[in-house]
Amino acid sequence: MKCPVYLLLPLLLATASHVRSGELSEILVTAELRETRLLDQSSSTSVLTTDSIRERAAQHLEEVLNVIPNLNYASGASRARFFQIRGIGERSQFQEPLNPSIGLLLDGVDFSGLGAIGTLFDVEQVEVLRGPQGTLHGANALAGLINIRSAAPEATPGLSLQGSLAEYDTWSLGIVGTGPLIEERLLYRLAVQQYRSDGHYRNDFLQRDDTNRRDETTVRGRLRWLAGDTDTVDLSLLAVDVDNGYDAFSLDNNRRTLSDEPGRDRQETAAVSLQWTGQRDALDLEATLSTANTDSEYSFDEDWSFVGIAPDLEYSSFDRYLRERDSNSAQLRLLSTDRSRLFGGRGDWAAGIYHLADREDLRRQYTYLAGDFSSSYDTDTSAVFGQVDTALTDTLTLVSGLRLEQRSTDYRDSNGVSHRRDRDLWGARLVLEYQRPAGALFYAGVSRGYRGNGVNAGILASVETTTNPALQQQLAGLGSFDEETLLNYEAGYKASYRNGTLQTRLALFYMDREDQQVKGSLVLPREDGSTAFIDHTNNAARGTNYGLELELDWLASERLSLYAHLGLLDATFDRYTSPDGTDMAGRDQAHAPGYQAALGGRVELSRQLYLRVDVEARDSFYFSDRYDMRSDAYELVHMRLGWQQAQWEIALWGRNLGDTDYATRGFGDFGNDPRKGYIVEPYYQFGEPRSLGISASYTF
Repeated sequence: MKCPVYLLLPLLLATASHVRSGELSEILVTAELRETRLLDQSSSTSVLTTDSIRERAAQHLEEVLNVIPNLNYASGASRARFFQIRGIGERSQFQEPLNPSIGLLLDGVDFSGLGAIGTLFDVEQVEVLRGPQGTLHGANALAGLINIRSAAPEATPGLSLQGSLAEYDTWSLGIVGTGPLIEERLLYRLAVQQYRSDGHYRNDFLQRDDTNRRDETTVRGRLRWLAGDTDTVDLSLLAVDVDNGYDAFSLDNNRRTLSDEPGRDRQETAAVSLQWTGQRDALDLEATLSTANTDSEYSFDEDWSFVGIAPDLEYSSFDRYLRERDSNSAQLRLLSTDRSRLFGGRGDWAAGIYHLADREDLRRQYTYLAGDFSSSYDTDTSAVFGQVDTALTDTLTLVSGLRLEQRSTDYRDSNGVSHRRDRDLWGARLVLEYQRPAGALFYAGVSRGYRGNGVNAGILASVETTTNPALQQQLAGLGSFDEETLLNYEAGYKASYRNGTLQTRLALFYMDREDQQVKGSLVLPREDGSTAFIDHTNNAARGTNYGLELELDWLASERLSLYAHLGLLDATFDRYTSPDGTDMAGRDQAHAPGYQAALGGRVELSRQLYLRVDVEARDSFYFSDRYDMRSDAYELVHMRLGWQQAQWEIALWGRNLGDTDYATRGFGDFGNDPRKGYIVEPYYQFGEPRSLGISASYTF
């Protein structure tokens, strides 16, 4: 958990001076039961605004996540698909159903487990809530929640054109229009963007630069009907077409691949949400309906090579996963007003009901299967929830929340596996807040989160395929897994200083994981000397995750703003024996770096010219709980030089200016190179190399 001290030097030098000018902007967190000021929220949360997203030239979530303390991600695809908060979260999905640990919401629609949809064009805010959100969002948010909110319609007409050009044949073009359709009654916003890139890899066998391409189209539409003085109706439409290539693993561990059948990472999503908010004397009401359809393909050349690379030893196989997911949800919230508070006006309350129906169908096409594999996984979740904020004194408030959830899962597949479970789950939150008259907030509390049980269908279907009695017994014992629960103990401090020019947010946490779900895979040898892998999940006895998150934002002067973010994490197994019999007690959990740090600043060099610099650092971490391969610790530097005047903005920018090689996914316990006789060696997928570009926008 050692953090390079030099990363904090710019902040220490900056704080040597003292300048008062203006205030930092107020930020509202919208993912809570009520909109809450960030400095008044008694939990650890980070928020990225539209300005910070734009100035980092970010197209996708993966390009801004390094700035969030204790948030990591796993790729294994063309984009970051899976997220880990405080060391907890999935890292991949193949044949098995997925029970997400990190919730992902986009304008109120649940896309948990579908991280490829995280494009950021015309996004107003990204909120990351750390710690279990059992009261707020249930089983899909065991360790936290990522909430993406697109920009809202405006009453003033506006039109904006935005474009960019960068290395690797990268370009984007977008347009945003907003304004009234019916004066003071009906407002609209429409945003459309096309983004393309070759994708930072070259396929030497096919002599192509685009086998790992990115081709992403985003369309967002919003209507806001001001139905009356107390009623508002919002309609949000989303269409995202991600048609990316996937050719990112090289036998030579570089950015030059040898695949003869490059894969695809495709996702087509259409979603609609309808929200009504009404204010009455005794109650405020919020009702939301949403529906989403996602059609995806995840495929890859399993041998990462071509026929003829080593005729005496080679194998050739291709794996394709075609999924279709339909999600429908409904939610009703009732919020107290001044006339309906409890306890003589000291208790604000919120209550609601929720239902989510997910239907997911999979078809797998694989070289070593006699025919296509198919499965269906239906999940129905119904919940009631409530929270009461009770003012014990003028400065002390007790926050108490509870969520009761009934979760039904039904799994069936073409191998004859059938598994149905009904479970009653619950989450809770109890926090004591102390608000000082000067505005500083101290809080301490405990929250309980949960993650649903599941089935390892690939394991169950493989029991009869082997004649080894010991292996049959091992497979049978891994056929299903139980729920995981998490107790999070957290204390924090939030305050504003220097007339609102300096803000600090600090959280200390200790997380106790019971029946911890651990992802792994069994390696089964084939007759030709290659290996097959069966992914599965099982329960570890116990795990402990603890650490801190610190965020500082300082408006040093009219022209200079600075920030520093730090996350420290210790995440280990307390008691766990892996399926191969290895004692894992005391070992770090996967994708849990000991430190994450980010600092940077923006300085206005003149009235039109500004410079922004960002530095990010991440500690080494294990790629998997199954083998000992780790990533390297790394630092990244990004820079932007921008010119603004009237309606124009033009900026030169660079990401990863040091051209650092850093891994976003890795494997370390198998051999895949027939030229070397399939010796066991590590393999890496690398993040974005140095990328230089130019962006421009014009607002009419």
